[in-house]
Parts: sequence; structure tokens; C-alpha cells
Amino acid sequence: MASRVTAVRGPMIWFRGDPFLSPREDVFVHESDGLLICEDGIITASGGHRELAHRLPAGLTPTHYPDHVISAGFIDTHTHYVQTGIIAAFGSQLIDWLNHYTFVEEQRFSDAGYARRVASAFCDELLRNGTTTALAFCAVYPQSVDALFEEASRRNMRIAAGKVLMDRNAPDALLDTPRSGYEDSKALLERWHGTGRNLYAITPRFAPTSTPEQLEAAGALWREHPGALMHTHVSENTGEISWVRALFPERRGYLDVYDHYGLLGPRAVLAHGVHLTRHERDRCAETGAAVSHCPTSNLFLGSGLFHVHDAKDSRHPMTVGLGTDIGAGTSFSLLATMNEAYKVAELSNYPLDSVKAFFLATLGGARAMGAGDRVGSLESGHEADFVVLDPRATPLLAQRTSRAEGIEELLFTLAVMGDDRTVRATYVAGVLAHDRDTPSASA
Repeated sequence: MASRVTAVRGPMIWFRGDPFLSPREDVFVHESDGLLICEDGIITASGGHRELAHRLPAGLTPTHYPDHVISAGFIDTHTHYVQTGIIAAFGSQLIDWLNHYTFVEEQRFSDAGYARRVASAFCDELLRNGTTTALAFCAVYPQSVDALFEEASRRNMRIAAGKVLMDRNAPDALLDTPRSGYEDSKALLERWHGTGRNLYAITPRFAPTSTPEQLEAAGALWREHPGALMHTHVSENTGEISWVRALFPERRGYLDVYDHYGLLGPRAVLAHGVHLTRHERDRCAETGAAVSHCPTSNLFLGSGLFHVHDAKDSRHPMTVGLGTDIGAGTSFSLLATMNEAYKVAELSNYPLDSVKAFFLATLGGARAMGAGDRVGSLESGHEADFVVLDPRATPLLAQRTSRAEGIEELLFTLAVMGDDRTVRATYVAGVLAHDRDTPSASA
């Protein structure tokens, strides 16, 4: 069968390394007139149009996006697809919000039909916002996992997800047991992990809703399937930390609970990490566990300010990505998330510039998920997931970007002022999956 070759042309940016740790001229790539050639969903060439035009197959004219910015697709390292319906639910602190809204909504996912409808809307929202890879919590019900993977597979998206494990401190209808949670998770993992572009994430909700026996079972499952991800929450809220201390008095702290049960390591993604101590940050760096920085939800629930400069300390740098944390998070947009990450950093006296913010939203997130060799960059050999951003998406944005001096100022303006309207097009595996101006072309 003949290969499918596609190509796009226009201004491009991507990363070859971490700008928090290396000089940006060594890791940040900007092509003012770039060309991307993709074959069967893989990038086969990326660079300047002048240098690469001769590699285009005869008769193939690239889709041209002049005066745009083409970036690797955004990576959302922490979200809850089952909370799509409760975005903007008036919140108090984390635990009250969970009990009043989240646990009520998640019980609706016992209905497979409801799960499929929400999963479809969720995937459409991701693509509309330029997000091509996401790490998502499902509900406790296995059918909620099937629904998301089925919808992601239909769109050929790279999604990582898993069944929530909870055997205490939640409504009875949402509880499993250490054995049933293990067995259901194992069956789902064997069904979906590595099927198409799907990845499975072993998903204890957080330490307070799992007994020691369940955490031990989760650790055993991960040891049996080390290629899977591990996804949970840590140190989001000071009240939550006190609760964990009371439930696990024998452990040195919140992170040590996961460490004790073998739940830290590469491909472990811990959401929030707002109140991690220096020792805990160092332990994340030592084990390779990543943190998903979720500024919109941390602000929405008043959880606190994540200090990205501490996390990326060159002496013990952590792997960090950005997460929307829908539905305590208030936007599917990673551009809006970058905007809030900048403000949080400013409040901790750290200027988070546009290059570092875009890294967190692309290659940084991919590395957090253990997929930096596959997604998050426009380097040759990576999967051809990318987003086309429109600096003239709104009159005010056009007025401001017309005055931008250089690519870094342009990217900063897009991060601060951009939203779903800024996403001109989203490509998945080299194929147009969302076109803002031609809705019929969208998935």
C-alpha cells in the first residue's frame, strides 16, 4: 500500500532540550519559513523550506500557513475527562469541592452511554484547543475507560488514561476493593495499553481514598507492567496533606506514601505538587517522577502557588509538564494555562518567559509522560502531531502581535492573550483533525 505523505509550511518552533537547564540557542528551534514533511503519521523532515523543498514528492504542495506559528501539539499532563460537565462549579476548598460536585458527577459514568457522549465531547475540546496528547483520569467504572479509549482511537489521538482506584473515603457507589481494582485495571491495561496510540495509566486517585492494601496492589501492577504510566495527585492542598499524615502516620510525608508502595519512577505523573518540600522535590528528581503543574485549578480552589523555579533547580531538576486539571481547572486551553503559569511564577518572583512556557506545554509534558521520544517536538522521527496558531485570531490580538519584536515576544503574547480561537488547525498523525475555519474538517 502506498505511503500517505503530507506537508505543511510556515513559521515553526520546537524544542530539542530543556531551556530551564540549557542555553536556549542550543535547545529552541525557530524556522521563520519552515517545512514539515510527514509520512504515515511520522515526521520525516523538518527545517527550513528552502533547504527541504527538494524532498517533497512530485505533485505535493504543502498546506501553507504564512503569518502563523506551527508548534508541536500541546500535551496536557493532568486532566479529568469525567469532570468535563462540572467546570466552573462554585468551589470551596478541595475536599468540599470533591464531595459536593466531583463524586456526584462521576457516579453518572456507570452509564456507558453517558460516558461515550462525554468522552466524545472531551476529545473534540482537546483538538479544538490544540491538545493532541492528554493524560486523563477516568471514573472508577471500567466502561468509563473503554469509552475514552474508543473515542481517542477513532481520532487516532495519543491518550493515556486509567480507571480510578478508590476503596475508602468516597461514596459507596464509587468504591472498589484492592482485588477488584487490581483485576479491573489489569484487564483494561491488557486491552488498551499499546493498542493503536493508547497508553494505560495506573490511577489511584490520591492517598486518602486508597487503603494501604490498594496502594500495594497498584504498586504490584506497575511492577508487572513497567511500561504503563502511574498517575495520581500529591500535595495539592494543606488540608489534604494533614489528612494524609493522619491516615499514614508511619510515613515521613505525603510523597513517602507513594514511595513506600513503589509508585515513584519514570512515567509516574503526580498532579499539583504545590506544597512539596525540598526533600520531596529531590526525591522526585532522584526517582524520575514528574509533576504536572496545574495553575488554573490551583488558583480556582485556592490551593497555593507551585514554584516552578524550585522544581527546575539545576542542582536537582524535576520533570515538569502543564496540566489543565479539568474540571477544577477552568480551561481546556494550554495557552490559557501558560498565561496562569506565568502569573503564578510572577507571584513567586520568577519571570517565566515564553520559551520556557511553551517547552512545558510541549516537550516538557511529553517527557513527563515518558513519551519525549515520540511526541512533543517537530524533530524528524517524532509522531506528526502539531498545532497551527493564528496571531490574528481576534482584533485585539492582531493589534498586539503586529507590534511583536521577534519570536519570543510573539509567543509570549500568544500565551497571555490566546485561547481556543487562536488555534487555527490541529493535526494528528499528519492528518488535519480540527480546522477552525472549516468546521466540517474537524473530527
